[in-house]
Amino acid sequence: MKGKQFFVLGEVRDGHIHSVTFELTGKARDLADTCGGTVTAVLLSGGLADDPETLLRSGADRLMTVEHPVLSMYNQEAEVKVLAHILRQERPDVVLAPATTSGRTTLPALAAELETGLTADCTGLEMDPETGLLLQTRPAIGGNVMATIKTPVRRPQMATVRPRTFRAPDCSNALPRGEVTRPEIPPELFESRVVNLGIERAEDGGSNIQDLDVVVSGGKGLKRPESFRMLEELAALLGGGVGASRPAVEAKWMGYPHQVGLSGKVVAPKVYIAAGISGAVQHLAGMQTAGYVVAVNRDPDASIFRVADLGLCGDLFDILPRLTERIRKEVGAE
Repeated sequence: MKGKQFFVLGEVRDGHIHSVTFELTGKARDLADTCGGTVTAVLLSGGLADDPETLLRSGADRLMTVEHPVLSMYNQEAEVKVLAHILRQERPDVVLAPATTSGRTTLPALAAELETGLTADCTGLEMDPETGLLLQTRPAIGGNVMATIKTPVRRPQMATVRPRTFRAPDCSNALPRGEVTRPEIPPELFESRVVNLGIERAEDGGSNIQDLDVVVSGGKGLKRPESFRMLEELAALLGGGVGASRPAVEAKWMGYPHQVGLSGKVVAPKVYIAAGISGAVQHLAGMQTAGYVVAVNRDPDASIFRVADLGLCGDLFDILPRLTERIRKEVGAE
């Protein structure tokens, strides 16, 4: 297991390093320390607004940055070619990337280009002390079981990891432990058949619920779209955002960017409040890694209570207003 190379393919949005990059760098550092390995972070962008050395304080031994105008907006074709070039040269043992919309799109194509495997949406990563293989854990069969997957033959071993799965290390007082390098990339690799015409933001303008510490979600138990205003009020008090179950989104009570579940977004906030959500396995797979789960449902047998840390069994139209008012008094909000 000695001397393994761990690569973290970071994510840059609007010139800023996404928080999941620090989470993965910290986890890669932990894994590398078990086998005397090294950690390299890779950032592709049209230009960085952040100080790249923050990653060197988060556990990376080296940071490779590639900047080019074609990378200023998402371009899967160019990103795959550039990353494949770097990984073929460096030949790492393990590659980690975020299970964000971008990562879920780029990494499968990159794995196919490198002719290796990929485990998507991991919630756990460990090194097998006997074989030296990466143990990649993820939900399977609709979230009913947790499967541990290995890549025994092909290299690199690749995995995408859900944001907020691992805690980002506190690097406020840490010193940079490595160097920033800029690899030589053949100019033709930036050529692409894709022409980006622009970016359209979600119509509702809401924050990405994957990035929030608190998510308040509602389901069909809310009975009508207007009831989501209760959730919006509660979420605003807690500094969070609003999520929704698939049935609520299909009923057009909330937009798709708010959908939590296997067919929506996977969230791992510090606190997840589920109101009027029964707890179908598809929904549970999208939020069961939350730090603390509060469930409000009038059905005492609802599946959501099985994963809840705190269950409030009763009428949500009675419980939520009282909960909101209590929190309002606690935080001193007008």
